Amino acid sequence: MSKANVQTPQVSRSQEIVVLDHGTGAKLSRELVEEIAETLGDAYLGTMEDSALLELPSNRIAFTTDSFVVTPLIFGNGDIGKIAVCGTVNDLAVSGARPLYITLSLIIEEGMPISELLKIIESVRETAHSAGVKIVAGDTKVVGKGEADRLFINTAGIGVMRHHSLSIRNVRPGQKIILSGYIGNHSIHLLSIREGLGFERKVLSDCAPLNHMIDNVLNNVPAGKIASMRDVTRGGLSAVLHEHARATNCAIRFSKLALPVLPEAAMAADMLGVNVINLANEGCLCLFVEPDVADKVLELLHEDPCGKEAKIIGEVEAFSQPVVQMVESDGSLTTIEELYGAELPRLC
Repeated sequence: MSKANVQTPQVSRSQEIVVLDHGTGAKLSRELVEEIAETLGDAYLGTMEDSALLELPSNRIAFTTDSFVVTPLIFGNGDIGKIAVCGTVNDLAVSGARPLYITLSLIIEEGMPISELLKIIESVRETAHSAGVKIVAGDTKVVGKGEADRLFINTAGIGVMRHHSLSIRNVRPGQKIILSGYIGNHSIHLLSIREGLGFERKVLSDCAPLNHMIDNVLNNVPAGKIASMRDVTRGGLSAVLHEHARATNCAIRFSKLALPVLPEAAMAADMLGVNVINLANEGCLCLFVEPDVADKVLELLHEDPCGKEAKIIGEVEAFSQPVVQMVESDGSLTTIEELYGAELPRLC
């Protein structure tokens, strides 16, 4: 058959899937990248060249990178694209930086519907707008069936330092520990969808960009009064507290009754036999602050929708060795052991 007689079948956008040729660097690659760029709209500053040239209003920058794998890719009130932007923005913001730019690299499994991919890219755009950041560069790779879990996203982020540097090295005995909101919601939401528990409508993911809330706190609290800040993601609150205990060689003591936990999330965790302090979150902060500003920090957090449930949960205490302890409802102390591995199958 001559080339003149060969016709490419026309497939509607809703039925089109990613094929290996989308990763060859040829015409199909160009068309997919162009469609992604068009979907990102004004959230994308790139010119499809190999590097982005950026203007930075400071000679002190924060830089981060992360990779994102989520099951399911799209869930009740979010998706992997939203998580990727929020995770990158929040990692920059907790260091005291103002997030500005993000790169977006996609590893796509052959067979993924393009309509689903573009839905996730739309979420990237909306979340970038909400956070006030721009997508400046990216990459796409396509792998064969079974070589990826449909879609992996890798990001890098750049922010400029506008505040006093926050560091775990600043944490010391006497400081109060504050959580900005409910813990466990993100994991419970995803698990409920995966396991058919029926909690996903009442327990939504907490995934959100926190940079504006963080900025408000840092702008209104004297420099140096906030020692350290962490977004409570994989490993949950337990991982954050153990990290600080090891770094300071102190006791981290918190109250079980003070933990902000949604009742439905607590119920689901009990059904699953897991502890909420080990569950991943995507929109929760743990702050270590001087006691004289703890109430002010709470007040500022409460001004933001993501901080309405903020509570003081404990404090740092001098001790002979690093330890994390939970004060039970009867006043007794329980030592919280660091998890050796995963308590649950991978969620994100």
